[in-house]
Amino acid sequence: MTAEVPQPVRPATLEDVAAVAGVSRATVSRVINGATTVDPALRTVVEEAVATTGYVPNRAARSLVTRRTDSVALVVSERERRPMSEPFVGRMFSDPYFGRVVSGLLEVLRPAGIQMVVMLADDEASRSQLLSYLRHGHVDGVVLITTHADDPLPGLLQDTRMPAVLAGRPHRPSPLAYVEVDQHAGARLAADHLAALGRRRIGTISGPQDMPAGQVRLTGFLEAVAAHGIDDVACAEGDFTHLGGAAAMRRLLADRPDLDGVFIASDLMALGALPVLLRAGRDVPSDVAVVGFDDSSAAAACDPPLTTVRQPVEEMAAEMARLLLKQIGEPRGPSPSVLFPPTLVRRQSA
Repeated sequence: MTAEVPQPVRPATLEDVAAVAGVSRATVSRVINGATTVDPALRTVVEEAVATTGYVPNRAARSLVTRRTDSVALVVSERERRPMSEPFVGRMFSDPYFGRVVSGLLEVLRPAGIQMVVMLADDEASRSQLLSYLRHGHVDGVVLITTHADDPLPGLLQDTRMPAVLAGRPHRPSPLAYVEVDQHAGARLAADHLAALGRRRIGTISGPQDMPAGQVRLTGFLEAVAAHGIDDVACAEGDFTHLGGAAAMRRLLADRPDLDGVFIASDLMALGALPVLLRAGRDVPSDVAVVGFDDSSAAAACDPPLTTVRQPVEEMAAEMARLLLKQIGEPRGPSPSVLFPPTLVRRQSA
């Protein structure tokens, strides 16, 4: 009597998936390789067939054919030696914005089987290291967050001809696609709201004026309040951090102790600024109405909860990921930029 040796289970193939889905092998291959031209209903059928058969793509074989790594880089570029209140890495991981960007990117990248690496660039040496990494083909594309207007990295990325999407409109004209909220319109929402509340002795804590977001939010706010007949606006420059917001509010109160309305260009700065107002004996909102910008977790943490301009960061980041995957799949196709509309979220501070 001989023992029966069990036969190994054969891995599912593309042909197996095609048979279950009732489509061609080529269609299955296009779905698995992330082609954007597949009909969504057909894509769903194929994905269900993949789940049914337990098909697992051979990543190594696929990479040889497609020359792709199935990974992208999230690059955060910062001005070298910026004199700010926290170190670069500390600011990055404490600012709610970056976590929201990562969340939105992963919402699209993970279902597509794409890994993401985070890379920091804050001086010439780290930029050179980054460019070497990219040129050696370790990733298929880049999402770039840059925090200063004269950053050379967008131009250097353009030279590599690698698929890339910018988080925010570049300061200089660039063929690279970008995704951004309409910063100017958002600042106008804040100004219109303060004016509608009857506030006339208005101040603002701006973002850094070497950053495009800081510049546009300040310009948009000043133009909008001027349209309401308010020309004398007290300004204090902040740095988009909690501590910077507190310091800027102390300067603003020293300059204009009777102010009755403040636009603060980020929720995180507002989180630091509100306690300064309260310690100065100024009640929010009866004495001073306060409006922030971002609608991040910091807005809900403020006391009182912060009225703020919402930029849909998660949705914007998801769109960045979709644009990047489209570039990777169709490198010669058009890559339009996307501008999201802001909205005003009313809470108790104004």
